[in-house]
Amino acid sequence: MNDRYTTKAGVMGWPIGHSRSPRLHGYWLNKYGIEGTYEALAVEPNKLQWALREMPSQGFCGVNLTIPHKEAAMKIVDRIDDVAKRIGAVNTVIVGVDGKLEGRNTDAYGFTQNLMARGVKIKDKPVTVLGAGGAARAVIVALHNMGAGKIYLLNRTQERAEQLRDILGGAIEVLPWERGEASVKDSGLLVNTTSLGMQGQPPLEFRIDGLPLEAAVADLVYAPLETDLLRSAHRRGHTTVDGLGMLLHQARPAFQAFFGKDPEVTEQLRSYVLEGK
Repeated sequence: MNDRYTTKAGVMGWPIGHSRSPRLHGYWLNKYGIEGTYEALAVEPNKLQWALREMPSQGFCGVNLTIPHKEAAMKIVDRIDDVAKRIGAVNTVIVGVDGKLEGRNTDAYGFTQNLMARGVKIKDKPVTVLGAGGAARAVIVALHNMGAGKIYLLNRTQERAEQLRDILGGAIEVLPWERGEASVKDSGLLVNTTSLGMQGQPPLEFRIDGLPLEAAVADLVYAPLETDLLRSAHRRGHTTVDGLGMLLHQARPAFQAFFGKDPEVTEQLRSYVLEGK
């Protein structure tokens, strides 16, 4: 890659003030002594195409994308990797040596690595997934790649869950939300991909009394770090997986693409990122 494109990266969103990515990538740049910058870039939706196309001339090697740009970027970039195609969204854009823009998605990778870091194994095990939005799509792609068994998919709007099932295929069974508490009885993992339980959002009202004690519980929400769901699971003795780990691990492939180093996710990093908010 041309040298002038190797040290400048960032994250685009609207708004962007909430993003932990600059603090996260800044920690790694400092830890590994890399001369680079990672900037928060406030980009209005109607200016996304211009902002992405201007990256080469502005010296950017690439950017991450957050709300609301992940799906819109699919129509702007020149190349899209297979994972991003399956998920239907781009969260990382790389400037190629030819100046072309390549869209990637590292969310499924982040989810997988987060589970692995907690020792969670799901091969051939049924999984219950709550929610049918973009996060659920990335999670289900990851579950398929990890060899999970049947996936029980529940969403408040059942039609949306059925649409997601039809798009992704595989052993996905859509169930009414009110039947979810029964579906967990043979699950090896329960995953909340909704925003319910997040600060400022309604609570997630979902009982886990029937979940086998050897099953794990994951929540993509990381504000608060321990949601009511994870607190209940912890009290029952389940292995719990918070959403911060997915955020940290999904950043690793992007950092490597931007700065040429596969960084570590450590407890010190977790604490540092949390201290920023």
